[in-house]
Amino acid sequence: MQAWRVHTPGEPREAMSLEEVPEPVPGEGEVRLRVLAANVNFPDALLVRGQYQIRPPLPFTPGVEICGLTDDGRRVIANPSLPHGGFAEYVTASARALLPAPDTLDDAEAAALHIGYQTGWFGLHRRARLQPGETLLVHAAAGGVGSAAVQLGRAAGATVIGVVGGKAKVRTAEELGCDLVIDRTAEDVVARVKEFTEGRGADVVYDPVGGGAYAASAKCVAFEGRIVLVGFASGTIPAPALNHALVKNYAILGLHWGLYAAKDPAAIAACHAELTRLAAEGAIKPLVSERVPLAAAADAVQRLADGTTTGRVVVVPALDAAPSGSTTADGGPR
Repeated sequence: MQAWRVHTPGEPREAMSLEEVPEPVPGEGEVRLRVLAANVNFPDALLVRGQYQIRPPLPFTPGVEICGLTDDGRRVIANPSLPHGGFAEYVTASARALLPAPDTLDDAEAAALHIGYQTGWFGLHRRARLQPGETLLVHAAAGGVGSAAVQLGRAAGATVIGVVGGKAKVRTAEELGCDLVIDRTAEDVVARVKEFTEGRGADVVYDPVGGGAYAASAKCVAFEGRIVLVGFASGTIPAPALNHALVKNYAILGLHWGLYAAKDPAAIAACHAELTRLAAEGAIKPLVSERVPLAAAADAVQRLADGTTTGRVVVVPALDAAPSGSTTADGGPR
């Protein structure tokens, strides 16, 4: 089969190579899956660069989230067992961790439903306890993680402020339904949030960026507000001023979604059931901006790492066999 592999950590375009390799053999408690679609995540870029908290043995195949087909014909969502990640034609995954792919979503959308939406749901509901009528501020609102939080916030009855970088991403965030969109490259985020909320600030801040985004959040979070940290895509890990949190009465909450798999796996299944319901109602739908063939996976990971993508870029192996010109940038096969 074909699979992208990393022999030496580095930038995705240089470090990833497409190779012919044997199909992975399922271990005890695992199943083999044919990859229907593999969503590109920021952790994939960190894995390739050797900067992720998990470092699989070299060589390895990145790709942490897929929609796949079991040998008995079930369409499922899974996290592949590294070092045999999802940017390949076949993977192995834990049999007990498989989740049914919602019928209302196609393969690419289903592949993008899992990590980003689970992170959003746990962050907003389990950690921040977001309430209807509250104001939610989402950083990187046009990205894969941010767009999921925007949709989940709207589904929860919150007023949603989206922060993005650039005019093109402003349009994306507006189409997602943000009540206010702030272009951080042209506007003062803190001033705009305070103006929009009549000085109160945001009740909940969802931050997958860190760095300057966190600094702005601390300046515009409301009394008894909650800042949820879910990642550091900026590359800068902030050092919170705890005296400021004390004086202003706000909470700083961390979320490592992967811990739930070990400590409360039933919660993941319950969350997936809720996400499936919301998808069936049309309240959420992964923003898949591009479907690309397996041959373009390294380029997709690089562009995500560079911050030039919007929504989700999903690798669809079947497109490699499609006629030239048979895909679109935002909707799949023509």
